[in-house]
Amino acid sequence: MSNNVPIKDFLISHAGLDPVSFHMPGHKGSEIYKRFGFNDFLENIMDCDITEIAGADNLFQTEGIIGESQESYRKLYDSKKSYLLINGTSGGIIASILAAVPSGKKLIMARNCHKSVFNALALADVKPLYAYPEMIEEYGISGAIPPAEIEALLQSDPDAEAVILPSPNYYGVCSSIEAIAEIVHRHGKILIVDQAHGAHLKIFSKFGIGGLPKSAEESGADIIINSIHKTLASFTQSAILNLNTDCVSQYLIEDKLQSIESTSPSYLLMASLDINANMLLNHGTELMRDWADNLDYFYEEARKIKGLGYTKKIPGMDWTKINFSLGSLGISGDELETILAEKYRIFIEFHTGDLVMCMTGIGNKKSDIGKLLFALKEIAGERAGSVAAGLPAKAHDSGRMPEFKRSELFEIPREKTRVPLLEAEGMICASSIIPYPPGIPLVCPGEKLETDTLLYIKSLRDHGKKVIGVDAEGMVAAGAGADAGR
Repeated sequence: MSNNVPIKDFLISHAGLDPVSFHMPGHKGSEIYKRFGFNDFLENIMDCDITEIAGADNLFQTEGIIGESQESYRKLYDSKKSYLLINGTSGGIIASILAAVPSGKKLIMARNCHKSVFNALALADVKPLYAYPEMIEEYGISGAIPPAEIEALLQSDPDAEAVILPSPNYYGVCSSIEAIAEIVHRHGKILIVDQAHGAHLKIFSKFGIGGLPKSAEESGADIIINSIHKTLASFTQSAILNLNTDCVSQYLIEDKLQSIESTSPSYLLMASLDINANMLLNHGTELMRDWADNLDYFYEEARKIKGLGYTKKIPGMDWTKINFSLGSLGISGDELETILAEKYRIFIEFHTGDLVMCMTGIGNKKSDIGKLLFALKEIAGERAGSVAAGLPAKAHDSGRMPEFKRSELFEIPREKTRVPLLEAEGMICASSIIPYPPGIPLVCPGEKLETDTLLYIKSLRDHGKKVIGVDAEGMVAAGAGADAGR
């Protein structure tokens, strides 16, 4: 009999490291549940894994305990109606698009939307009209979607049915949802906001903690989907959809949700959502104040670390995401991630080029912040000493993510083939190429494969990063396209 249980073994081994988590999920482990008296759930978790027995309610006809939990979220977010999601924000996004955009119609969408939006296009037979984000050149990351971009698209394509964009985006940059909502509603359209990375924004505001961007719920969006698990305290794959409009029928939303989500919803996921709501309703002020104080501590101390660059607490920035760089000392994001994990047992969310992103959450403690600051100070000091001694700085291992280019969309190839990555230059992408994280398509079907993008993808694969759409042999799906030559 084999004793090999690889997934379990990895999880137990990782937990045994006593790691410091600066990646999702936001609960950061069991301590926050124990702190507020939910040991009974943790101790009986297997016995709590049930189905729709008598008294357990039904996710798709909520008349009991699930309905009560949804009402808790409606109060927290001041929404018209809130829905528990057990297929993550992805399921809520797909259901929202299916409800808001009839088959064969058009959707205005940010080019840096999550891959779930692109999946919805295929499922709904919807044509995309891309709105391009600004670039923050200093860090080489996507910025906000300009309201003028949405206005121009609605004027040129008045038959578009809805608009969707992420805010905050993966790096914490928020678009001006209030201004965009005014534009969208003036044109009589529906605004969907993928707030997967900002479930906490409304909660900070709810409990009187200022300084962060306004949430989409407070800014006039019609449908908002929040990944509660990313920064708050529920289990991975659990989320909330907030309906804030009468322009989309709640019954249509409910119909699309039940067609997308599992017919065997996890009561463990739903219970974790319920626990999160309970903790916020009863201890929200304490939890959010602690989180804000810990972040203030980081930004105050980070100023003292020579060679450390970081995104500041500026308007429009969700500074619960800590973006920093030691690139001035010749340390790439790839190298810094490795050092933090191997030497300090600090695990980050993501890096691109020199930039590293640490995703803080409701479960992070001040001691976690202290360990990160200690590590960065020590790494910076050691590398500065090496540079001063005349030792060469290490070459950067991987470049920044290429900018999303405004390019012609070609017909998706009817005849496609598997092509070696670097031989695909000039061909038309036939299947999305998606670095994970962040799960944003770098190349979409119908876009031309460009040299800089292919080199960036190769760099990611050479460093062991996951890129959906590139197989183990380094092949991609491509074709000539109806209107493209080579």
